[in-house]
Amino acid sequence: MNVILPDGSSREVAEGASLADVAASIGKRLAKDAIAGKIDGKVVDLSVKVPDGAKVEIILPASDEGRDVIRHSTAHLMAMAVQELFPGTQVTIGPVIENGFFYDFATDRPFSDEDLRAIEQRMDEIVKRDLPVERSEWSRNDAIKEFERMGEKYKVEIISEIPESEVLSVYGQGNWKDLCRGPHVPSTGKLGAFKLLSVAGAYWRGDEKNAMLQRIYGTAWADRKELDEHIKRIEEAKARDHRKLGKELELVMFSHFAPAMPVFLPKGTLIYNALIDFVREYYRRDGYQEVVTPLIWDSELFKISGHYENYKDAMFFSEVDEREYGVKPMNCPGHTQIFAHARRSYRDLPLRIADFARLHRYERSGVTHGLARVRSFAQDDAHLFVAPEQLAQEMEREIKLIEEMYSVFGFENVRVALSTRPEKRLGSDEVWDAAEAALEGALKARGTDYHINPGEGAFYGPKLEFQVTDAIGRPWQLGTVQVDYNLPERFDLNYVGADNAEHRPVMIHRAILGSIERFFGIIVEHFAGAFPLWLAPVQAKVLPVSEKFLEYAHRVAAELGQRGLRVVADESNEKLGAKIRQAQLEKVPLMLIVGEKEVESGTVSLRKRGVGDVGAVSIDQLAIDAGDLIRRRSLTL
Repeated sequence: MNVILPDGSSREVAEGASLADVAASIGKRLAKDAIAGKIDGKVVDLSVKVPDGAKVEIILPASDEGRDVIRHSTAHLMAMAVQELFPGTQVTIGPVIENGFFYDFATDRPFSDEDLRAIEQRMDEIVKRDLPVERSEWSRNDAIKEFERMGEKYKVEIISEIPESEVLSVYGQGNWKDLCRGPHVPSTGKLGAFKLLSVAGAYWRGDEKNAMLQRIYGTAWADRKELDEHIKRIEEAKARDHRKLGKELELVMFSHFAPAMPVFLPKGTLIYNALIDFVREYYRRDGYQEVVTPLIWDSELFKISGHYENYKDAMFFSEVDEREYGVKPMNCPGHTQIFAHARRSYRDLPLRIADFARLHRYERSGVTHGLARVRSFAQDDAHLFVAPEQLAQEMEREIKLIEEMYSVFGFENVRVALSTRPEKRLGSDEVWDAAEAALEGALKARGTDYHINPGEGAFYGPKLEFQVTDAIGRPWQLGTVQVDYNLPERFDLNYVGADNAEHRPVMIHRAILGSIERFFGIIVEHFAGAFPLWLAPVQAKVLPVSEKFLEYAHRVAAELGQRGLRVVADESNEKLGAKIRQAQLEKVPLMLIVGEKEVESGTVSLRKRGVGDVGAVSIDQLAIDAGDLIRRRSLTL
């Protein structure tokens, strides 16, 4: 029989040949390296028989599919090691996640760091055993009986929910087995480049009413080089963690009296306000009108908008005068009221409304994370009310604005996704067709590359999602642009057209930085706390060589402060070397050293963060140069 290879060529193989046989027919090296394969686009085990005329592809470790197979198989490897070391431990689920995997275990004792090291050692032993990984098919009843015999009550619960007619696949290696769809590597000897990272608690099926399990996280890669590079990235990410730097640099804090609601300290507030001022500069240029809106609204507003039905579980509520009020999770319902309060003409459009009001969303305590996922935040939120014929032009302008603003932070590699209609949504298919076509048309008009996220749109409209890559290569989803025909319909919004008839506007929901809190955390990590001059909370620090030059240091700080710089003088009794080290720890961009020579010449000795000593410079010239860097929002000193 014949099979079709990725290059389109045909290859003759024996009747009943497996993917492993196909790999062997191509070459010994390929057969040795292969870990899985594809038949007509579906990833399967190498042992699967290939039908005549099928399109086949051999999967190698250093491919996306290959790494997924390796991580899935390494999760099984870890579970086997755990149950060998800790008899009586039950396995639950063990999926692949980004760059790794986890497995949840039911055990009477928490796993320690010493346990993780022991589990890794046992995993290495199992790899050396080179056990074949074999797939078998069981009926549901047989699977329930076997896993009950094994004492695996969680597996029995999973199996019991599977239709009785469905045939189940079970993978085994040695005397260990688990219910799994696969695919997996052909033997444990194909694994080895792995590391266990951490252990955490996790509720069974994510429900706080269920038992607490132990979740072990790990990572696995094609080879040791890939693993070492990933571990290096992890260590770099730890050093940049905004929770760590936010505390060390005195930017932000949290209180147990307001869980997941950040408190910005004076230095952090300077950066926070600088970000808002940055956005406002573009608002002024592009004709946005900023508004201030209530934080709580009568729940009837959210019932009309659809948030009550679709978003209620993520909202906070209160009752006043026997009426229910909701703390707003987003600004759009309130902005419809601004549009509706006056009679609108086509001459008023596009109407661009911006709002920095506080928003509150109930996030479960298990998913909150520093500034990345909080319960209280503000957005650079805007809503545009446009005539249908203005939609394409406004969309193109918004996309251009997003790209322009991201470049200021050094985010040049911007990826765009078009998230389409979810299953649970408002409005007709015709309305969604028009909204999705408008977003896709705007991208094509600009020649912007994009990919589709099926079913990931908001309940009221599809959206564009903008993803940036930070300084160490991590992706972050930031801005969104959404086209919405539904809220104008639900709130009966109208404007008078040139034909003197009433028309329905289209609503564009738009955020560029997104949550200011989350963006703050992202740029802390992107810049590793070493902010560019325009964002730095302390832009310059004057370091007197000794106490007798402290008066001059204060004069320098005052003069530069009057010129618009954020400057402080170091008043400590430490030696100059210690003062420089402290300023470096604080990641101050400009260090101004003053001693007898500087007092006599009316200068400072300039030292730049990351550059070193620059030499003597006059106070006037320093103010001019620093002011220029700040105005240009330069990323370098």
